[in-house]
Amino acid sequence: MTHPERGRTTIRERAVARIVVKAAQEVEESGGLGRTIVGVPVPGRRPARTEVRVTGDIVTAKMTLSVAYPMPLRAVVRQVRQNVRDRVKQLTGLTVRQVDVDVAELRSPALGGRTVR
Repeated sequence: MTHPERGRTTIRERAVARIVVKAAQEVEESGGLGRTIVGVPVPGRRPARTEVRVTGDIVTAKMTLSVAYPMPLRAVVRQVRQNVRDRVKQLTGLTVRQVDVDVAELRSPALGGRTVR
């Protein structure tokens, strides 16, 4: 005998956005964005920027991130999209319909992690 649902579960967009950021970070060649103060680069990185919309059981996401140079951008973005879809489904049960990715920077390990914009 199965039990009927005993309540409603709501997964907020903010929680899904955090999963999306973590999933993107799991792809080694992708990363966050360089930090600046008044336009001057400073050490350290900030997480990828993410906007998420949840409508029913469907998720759409927009991300801005960096990719390690000289990795093939399309291949890295494809991996990010797939990992985001897989993680969101695994952790929330929601389906990711679309992941738009804006590659804003290229990171160069040879330059100590500095970025090229």
